Amino acid sequence: MHFCQRDSSELIPTRKKSTSRLSNQFLNSLMRSSSVSKVMPRVLQYRDAKGVILLDILPQGQCINAARYCSTLDRLKEAIRRKRPGLLRRGVVLQHDNATPHSANPTQQWLQRYGWEILPHPAHSPDLAPSDFHLFGPLKRHLGGMAFETEDDIISELRNWFDNLDVDFSRVGINSLL
Repeated sequence: MHFCQRDSSELIPTRKKSTSRLSNQFLNSLMRSSSVSKVMPRVLQYRDAKGVILLDILPQGQCINAARYCSTLDRLKEAIRRKRPGLLRRGVVLQHDNATPHSANPTQQWLQRYGWEILPHPAHSPDLAPSDFHLFGPLKRHLGGMAFETEDDIISELRNWFDNLDVDFSRVGINSLL
């Protein structure tokens, strides 16, 4: 999910196109547009009812392909091992949409190898995943009116926001999926 800011009060969510090439064209057109002052980096967040387990922020221009996504899943597995001992033995349930990197063979093989269960998301659904719906409204309100000089400033603010989420925020979001 990307956020583009037209002015200090409006953040517009935009969905990634199905291929990295189209996504790059879309981002480049946003950056050239005179009406858009900022393009947010892509945020991949992984959490459970206790809070954020891994936050992966891709700098502007970097795309997610199956290899990159599997690498992120490797880091997620290690973060779970460190932050939630025992969860890997009990079983991981992952929710992601049906974007190409998520449904690609290498990703499916990775998920099967480690026995991770996928919480289904309807194919070609125009809807946000429930976790995105719960997350991006509050994030949009938090970022509203902020101005950033550099991409590093944006990333720093995103990390700060995720680090300071109330425990109840994650619990409510996860419980809404059940």
